Amino acid sequence: MDAILVILAIVVVGLLLLVGSSVRVVTQFERGVVLRFGRLRGDPRAPGLTLIAPVADRMHKVSMQVVTMPVPAQDGITRDNVTVTVDAVVYYRVFDPVRVVVDVQNYQAAIAQVAQASLRSIIGKSDLDDLLSNRERLNQGLELMLDSPAVDWGVHIDRVDIKDVALPESMKRSMSRQAEAERERRSRVITAEGELQASEKLAQAAEVMAAHPAALQLRLLQTVVEVAAEKNSTLVLPFPVELLRFLERATPPETDAGTPAAADGLPVPRTTTPPVATG
Repeated sequence: MDAILVILAIVVVGLLLLVGSSVRVVTQFERGVVLRFGRLRGDPRAPGLTLIAPVADRMHKVSMQVVTMPVPAQDGITRDNVTVTVDAVVYYRVFDPVRVVVDVQNYQAAIAQVAQASLRSIIGKSDLDDLLSNRERLNQGLELMLDSPAVDWGVHIDRVDIKDVALPESMKRSMSRQAEAERERRSRVITAEGELQASEKLAQAAEVMAAHPAALQLRLLQTVVEVAAEKNSTLVLPFPVELLRFLERATPPETDAGTPAAADGLPVPRTTTPPVATG
């Protein structure tokens, strides 16, 4: 009797172990690919509790989440012969778990290698200015280069971003000098344009003042008011030219002031020289 109970216990334990080995749980963000004796068995298993045949079946769980994979920094030479170090990040997700399991041995390592090779290719085809200022176009080109082989593996590339571009110190100093020279050029151009506009306005003001002399006096008085507001300087006011002209027109013409009669306003008598007799 005891032997029968022991055998029944062993059978029950074996059945429990068998059932436990045949039950699998697939998470919501996963899909299960079942291989029976090495052959694909049906469609991928949906999330939830699923059963497989013990010993015969093997389930491979594939994550369907978006994966963020950093691409190691790659050294390269740009098209304009500048040595740079560029790193990037790739966002991808699996859309066909069967292809991921059957068609490629390790899809993550494959994506990483393709990303590194594509990044080196992009560096060699691009100029330094494009790497620094036109990254959107380079990101799109890199995404196309990665997406072409990844589609055959059941992987979709969502996005590729170039994170950083490291330059040599000598190139940084050269770019700093170039930027400084460019800013100096812009400042000189702006100053010259301002002087040109000021000269044009001054020429127009001079024409108005030439047509209306009183405007010059008003401008002079305004300047005096502006200078006097500081109260820290001595002001020398020039004598108005118009006042001098007014006094000149109001003054009578001058007379001969050589004799006293002329000075008193009396008529000057005439003197005659007596004739001299000659023998």
